[in-house]
Amino acid sequence: MKLLEFLKGKKGATGIGTLIVFIAMVLVAAVAAAVLINTSGFLQQKAMATGKESTEQVASGLMCMGVTGHYDGSNGIDKLAIYIAPNAGSAPIDLKQAKLFLIYDGESHVLNYSTATTETLGATDIFSVGNWSSADSSSYVVGVIQDADGSLSNGVINKGDIAVLLVDVSQVFGNPIPTRKEVSGQYQPEFGAPAVIQFTTPAAYTQKVIELQ
Repeated sequence: MKLLEFLKGKKGATGIGTLIVFIAMVLVAAVAAAVLINTSGFLQQKAMATGKESTEQVASGLMCMGVTGHYDGSNGIDKLAIYIAPNAGSAPIDLKQAKLFLIYDGESHVLNYSTATTETLGATDIFSVGNWSSADSSSYVVGVIQDADGSLSNGVINKGDIAVLLVDVSQVFGNPIPTRKEVSGQYQPEFGAPAVIQFTTPAAYTQKVIELQ
């Protein structure tokens, strides 16, 4: 009788031990599942944010529609008008954060946003407006060519807008640009593709306003 009671007690102890191990396994699995769920949620959010930023970086940007120069009548090009527009599908771009890089005659200059004109310049002579006074050796002025919602007055370019960057070459490089000189650079926004600038001045200046690019 005592032997049977002893064996029954051993079976009960074995059952309790097995139950404890089972509960411990369930708890470990629950903790691991919680960690995996939290990690997967975090990774999903990061992936969505990264995908959005990558799409914005690839789709957004600026393009250069052309560059015209003003001949001062004797020495060369003393002013540049660089026409820009956003790429198709681009998000709005804050031009106050954009940098204009210009390279000429072994010199590289970085120009910052100065101000934006308040009037539309499309129907006027670009090179006769008084807003050029704000452009100096380290900054450019944004002129408005087309802006239906008035965003360019705050320095923001978006879908359908066309702007012109007014650059005082004489102040930036110290002298006007003579004939047969190569000028390059880019207009780099805060995010997205830059507008590429590349032209060579003509062999002779025959008019006041010259199409360069």
